Parts: sequence; structure tokens; C-alpha cells
Amino acid sequence: MVSATIDLLKKELPVEEGSLVLSKDVKTGLVLVDVVNGFCSVGAGNLAPVKPDKQISYMVKESARLAKLFCGEKWPVFAFLDSHHPDIPEPPYPPHCIAGTDEARLVPDLQWLENEANATLKCKDCIDGFLGSVEKDGSNVFVDWVKKNQIKAVSVFFIQHFSFHCSLYWYM
Repeated sequence: MVSATIDLLKKELPVEEGSLVLSKDVKTGLVLVDVVNGFCSVGAGNLAPVKPDKQISYMVKESARLAKLFCGEKWPVFAFLDSHHPDIPEPPYPPHCIAGTDEARLVPDLQWLENEANATLKCKDCIDGFLGSVEKDGSNVFVDWVKKNQIKAVSVFFIQHFSFHCSLYWYM
């Protein structure tokens, strides 16, 4: 069933899978989506793993490796942080990644990004980071990041959501 669903998605969505060869010739940005404690750290919240998970651990280590690579080259990094108001439900999900709690912070392996000059962190309170980047004045933090850094390609690394990929495709 899962395989059939993936095959259907590949057929219907104009998304190409493959290796990304990083080059200084093409301005590339790294986008990390929801690599936060509330989704990745054991026991950190309602949607966090209840026991160690090899796949999640690998994904966290790989996201940290990529972030270090990008920052070492002074390439731009954008990290979405799932962050919700405690009094605003988000059905069908249980309360999770409550703003101001450790649950809504980057995993320990990535917390250094909070002080990284070429990293932009954006708290979002919806499932789609692209839409969650819209500010009250109508501007979009993500769009501004792309323009400011003259990004031509993005490498998206996500833990939870496919929706950002879809929205990003329509923008790019």
C-alpha cells in the first residue's frame, strides 16, 4: 500500500528525486523542516518518539552534518520550527511543540544554529512552513530569505511534513 501511494505521488507530482551536487556555481540553500525536540527527541512531547528510533537518529545526524557543511561554506540555512500557542488547538493533532518550551526548540545537535550568522530560524504555527512564513504585513520570511541570498536551488530536509515541498514547488 505504501509503495503504491509513493508511486502515485511520483507520477502525479512534478518532483524529481536524486542526488544534489553542491556547487559554488549554483547558489543553494538548505531548508530544515521541524527538526525539533517535539518530533525527534525521545519523550519530548505528544508527537515525539517514545523510544529510540534508528531512522529518526539518522535523520537528525544527517541534518546536523548538512547544516555544518552549509555553514562551513557560508551557504544559507533556513530552519522551520514547529511552535504552537497552548490555547489554540490544531486538530487532529494533540497539543505539541508548545511555543516557549524545549519541545519547540531545535534538537540538541542543531541548537548551535541559534547563534549562526547565516542561519535563519522561523517559528511556525501551521503544518505548511511556506504559508507559516507569512507575516502580519503580508511579507514572507522565507521568500525574503530566498531573494536576499539569491538562491537558485534548495535542499529540503524534513522530519514530518511533505506539504512544504508542495508549496515550495509552486513558489519556485
